[in-house]
Amino acid sequence: MTSVEARPAAVVARGWGWRHASRLAWALRDVSLRIEPGERVLLLGASGAGKSTMMQGLAGVLGGDEEGEAEGELLIDGAPAAASRGRTGLVLQDPDSQVILARVGDDVAFGCENLGIPRDEIWRRVDAALDAVGLDVPLDRPTKALSGGQKQRLALAGSLAMRPGLLLLDEPTANLDPEGVIEVREAVQRLLAAQRTTLIVVEHRLDVWLPLIDRVIVIGDDADGSGTGVIADGHPDAVLAAEGERLAAAGVWVPGLPPQHPAPPASAPGEVLVGARDLAVARVRGATVAAGLDVNVRAGSVLAITGPNGVGKSTLGLTLAGLLPPADGQLIASDALSEGAGPHPIRWTSRQLLTRIGTVFQEPEHQLLATTVQNELAIGPRSLGLSPTEIAARSDELLQRLRLDRLAKANPYTLSGGEKRRLTVAAALATRPRMLVLDEPTFGQDARTWQELIAMLAELRDDGAALVAVTHDLDVVRALHAEWFTMDVRS
Repeated sequence: MTSVEARPAAVVARGWGWRHASRLAWALRDVSLRIEPGERVLLLGASGAGKSTMMQGLAGVLGGDEEGEAEGELLIDGAPAAASRGRTGLVLQDPDSQVILARVGDDVAFGCENLGIPRDEIWRRVDAALDAVGLDVPLDRPTKALSGGQKQRLALAGSLAMRPGLLLLDEPTANLDPEGVIEVREAVQRLLAAQRTTLIVVEHRLDVWLPLIDRVIVIGDDADGSGTGVIADGHPDAVLAAEGERLAAAGVWVPGLPPQHPAPPASAPGEVLVGARDLAVARVRGATVAAGLDVNVRAGSVLAITGPNGVGKSTLGLTLAGLLPPADGQLIASDALSEGAGPHPIRWTSRQLLTRIGTVFQEPEHQLLATTVQNELAIGPRSLGLSPTEIAARSDELLQRLRLDRLAKANPYTLSGGEKRRLTVAAALATRPRMLVLDEPTFGQDARTWQELIAMLAELRDDGAALVAVTHDLDVVRALHAEWFTMDVRS
């Protein structure tokens, strides 16, 4: 393996906090810690505790005074983090959001070019970085042809080529299949074997990363995870042994202390609400991604669509939801679901869809429309012509059940990833559709919000709703006693 050398960075926080410009509450506050050069740290906390805010602060991408208010100090090698961007590399949870250029080599070189590194040196670094993360593809390979796991390794290579002293991984495996998760973990392992980069990883689930890290830092608050500083810090074994039950109660995923699963369905699945026969699906006309699909979505049941990245799971979900036309074959809605709108969901109006099929996209940002959380929940019910009293009643109930009530007046874009996911689920439920299609419904959730969200979905199932869950989280399939529909490259 090619060695890629970098001087590991030291991190110091002294009473540091950040408040978004549109928020009254602080995203996190009073964080004080020191991370020595070369340490490997897992940063934990409940959903909304401020973990991603901390990572963005360290990466220097939170913005200036117009974006929010900071207090205290956040230092890298003794200098303000915002002035040390060349020392840090940040890898986010969404593989697609980090791909910038059309070819692999150009994408890895992009950061180095921005740093003004000489051309010959850039391409030496590109080769070394790709070797270090084990991404063995031609430099001219189209980035759009890479799998999710390969795109995350590409993002790692782009950060590594800049020779960061501090590597920040913010839930880098959240949207990956199990194979992709292992690919990324092994790429980080190779990276750490090649250099002494300081590493900070944010993940809700510990098991994948425990073999690589030597320290756990937990931020948040025992009561509500609202971000009031460091609540546990030390070697992973010591922290989990001494604080495991307390951390689990606060929402941290602790090995051996899993969240509770709801009871099995009380009755057998009901009638087919949407049925597909020999269905082919495509995002772009003429570019079929999966074909020959036979699927039944039944009332009072959960259909789990599983399989590796890139096989068309999300495309199938959007087709079942009436948002993409079938590329071929047949997709028919029952009379009970259509209620006079006709048998083809793709021909229904947006208002007809509201009470029939609700959809939660994989990327929450793709469906956020309002300037406050409360107004986001009101969009669907208002479109149905409901009274202000009924709209408020539905919104308030969902805000409370999904732990979003304290964020009712917040801008949705300032929420954490897990909070945005719960908001989009709530917005879909506000119109009370008979069928619900959810793409990765549990990503970004801590153990407590995962349990509560799964319990709510089980209630919907038992009340007769039909649920479709596109997911890599196999615990979701088991917890909801779902019917498996597994896709592969031959679908």
